[in-house]
Amino acid sequence: MRKTVVITGASAGIGAALARQLGARGDRLALAARREAELQEVARQSGAETLVVPTDVTRRSDVERLRDRALDRFGAVDVWVNNAGRGITRPVLDLTDEEFDQIIAVNVKSALYGMQAIAPHFLDRRRGQIVNVSSMLSRVPFATYRSAYNAAKHALNALTANARVDLHARCPDVHVTLVLPGLVTTEFGRNALGGSPPPRPQPAQTAEEVAAAIVQAIDAPVAEVYTNPVHAALALKYFQDVGAFEREQALRQAQDGTVR
Repeated sequence: MRKTVVITGASAGIGAALARQLGARGDRLALAARREAELQEVARQSGAETLVVPTDVTRRSDVERLRDRALDRFGAVDVWVNNAGRGITRPVLDLTDEEFDQIIAVNVKSALYGMQAIAPHFLDRRRGQIVNVSSMLSRVPFATYRSAYNAAKHALNALTANARVDLHARCPDVHVTLVLPGLVTTEFGRNALGGSPPPRPQPAQTAEEVAAAIVQAIDAPVAEVYTNPVHAALALKYFQDVGAFEREQALRQAQDGTVR
């Protein structure tokens, strides 16, 4: 049975790849991002029944308008994907108020607005799914120059877990899924505030591979999924001995010159 899916951050990267994969199988889509021309191109590529809604997800009113437009067009929503996000290259001690506030707004408040906007609809229908796209960097301090982004995604993890428990207590068929990609070959790094240093050699996925993992989680809802199994093992190693892992990480940074 085809689904109706709302995707934020859909103009490029993971969001665009997800739209193409869901559209190819006949799902109906509401695509949101700030860049309308790029959204229209993704809609064309998806080949699906698609609604394009230019949206600034850092504004609650825009997110609520996105929900209303989707419901007006399709009558119901089955899945809401909070995918919008932005990175930054700045260590903790160098962050400014403005930078931190901006990263929190894009990566955390946008998802909060999305969850709060759509959850009543899902509870009324007694079913639905929220998908929040986080990052493995929210679990492991593997790239400390992304400090504010990592902190924002860590906050998103906590909001997701708490919402999942609360919604499950009210209706077990309302699912909340956390998606944890690692390094992905998209324009994300190029668009990060402050640019991006050259990445360390590590397993990278394409946006299409991450999108495929999200599609699988939509078809068979789970609490959370690392899109790259390597990172699940890395996170487990970190939590088994935080101090040892961080000392090893600090030594590596000192050796390769990534301390900023």
